[in-house]
Amino acid sequence: MTSFSDLDLDPKVLEAISEAGYTSPTPIQEQAIPHALVGRDVLGIAQTGTGKTASFTLPMITILAQGRAKARMPRSLILCPTRELAAQVAENFEIYGKHHRLTMALLIGGVSFKDQDKLIDRGVDVLIATPGRLLDHFERGKLMLTGVQIMVVDEADRMLDMGFIPDIERIFGLTPFTRQTLFFSATMAPEITRLTETFLHNPVRVEVARQATASDTIEQRVCKHIPTRKDRADTEKREVLRRIMQSEGDELRNAIIFCNRKRDVDVLFKSLEKHGFNVGALHGDLDQAVRTRVLNGFRDGSVQFLVASDVAARGLDIPNVSHVFNFDVPIHSEDYVHRIGRTGRAGRKGRAITICLPHEAKYLAQIEDLVKSEIPVVESPLAGGEAESFRPEATDRREKDGKPARPRRERKPRSRGRDRDETQAAEAPAEAPVEAAAAEAPAAPVVAEEPAAQAPAPAPARQEPEERGRGRSSSGSGSGSRGRGKGGREAPVIGLGDHVPAFLLREFKVKPSRSRSEAEAEEEDATA
Repeated sequence: MTSFSDLDLDPKVLEAISEAGYTSPTPIQEQAIPHALVGRDVLGIAQTGTGKTASFTLPMITILAQGRAKARMPRSLILCPTRELAAQVAENFEIYGKHHRLTMALLIGGVSFKDQDKLIDRGVDVLIATPGRLLDHFERGKLMLTGVQIMVVDEADRMLDMGFIPDIERIFGLTPFTRQTLFFSATMAPEITRLTETFLHNPVRVEVARQATASDTIEQRVCKHIPTRKDRADTEKREVLRRIMQSEGDELRNAIIFCNRKRDVDVLFKSLEKHGFNVGALHGDLDQAVRTRVLNGFRDGSVQFLVASDVAARGLDIPNVSHVFNFDVPIHSEDYVHRIGRTGRAGRKGRAITICLPHEAKYLAQIEDLVKSEIPVVESPLAGGEAESFRPEATDRREKDGKPARPRRERKPRSRGRDRDETQAAEAPAEAPVEAAAAEAPAAPVVAEEPAAQAPAPAPARQEPEERGRGRSSSGSGSGSRGRGKGGREAPVIGLGDHVPAFLLREFKVKPSRSRSEAEAEEEDATA
């Protein structure tokens, strides 16, 4: 087996590697480091947890060991998509470069510009930054990128996502054409690969495993749950998660729980905290100081469970994570590979469990197509078994534009008294209402004879308020105008029925109209 000493690394780097406890390189390190040391552009693709960060930090330290940085002109640049990943890369440089006198600066949001400006003014050999904060320093005139010799894009597929492309293109345009460029990621779609051809010059493609695959040390499961009611879906989903976590027993030492939205992170965090779990929350809207404190607490064990958005799915190296729970099925299938890659790192065993509701079955099918395998299904703690509604083809019909559509409801017969009475009146003989009224009120035959003597009209004439009042008294049904009377159903009630407002029953006098001559005479008297 190849050792680090066979890779032509600097002796001081080898000493730092030995002190860190590593003896042999991983496949991605073994193949990428020699090409990087000779100045070739590298496109590295490997599974999560295989040591991609060391694949570019070790050769960079060896190359930068000779030379000196100038003020405001860094010698190397590393771009990362998130603050947490940038901070983790900085920690790797401190570990592997502790026997060198290389200077380093970390440019991320949520930190004072003043402190970062002081580091840049002294000159840095390694500049680690997120794109937004890097451009902020450049636009303020505090930074020049014309001295960059090595440029690294970590998690290149996310950095080259549509939202980052303009910033990446601008940053590359500020660096020298003769720079060495290194791209590393766990996934690399074909369209992203075509974009890298714009930034890399005759790169060496290093792919140690089929891209978009999870490590064999990760046990994957999916729990499919069908809510009893639509309005209880979120509540039952949280209950499913809690029961699964309790069923894992002592094997569940700690876990990262991923949600798709920041709002769901806050809701789930409060729910788990309410039920007595030792939990922390991590998403992009939190202050940097809070994010750092929560992440450090999860690393040292003071926080057992971390509820996070995809900000924690990329590159975070916490070796002892026993479980990963996908509270939401990721919409982008590539994110699934990165999420579950937070467990089962460095050869350790890990377990990833995904909770899937019927409207998320479409995304689950896309994930299985990406990883080229079917994820085993476990029984839901609340309702076991797999249902018809989990078929992806059935879900496609109910979804539109990636959003779950409302379930179709069965049409129920309208129960309003007027429509129901009109339908029955059309189907029954005209004498039926008369007979029912006569049976209910035999002492008033006159009322029963009047409607029987009249021919049925297509539309009843409009009644005056006084007539409506008499109609109410003759019906003798009270609340039966809507078909709820004691003596069965009666003739349809027209208009407002029993609920005529009082102001409509008030008498009012109409002032007689005046002729034009009388009005003119009154006006003349008023002017006189």
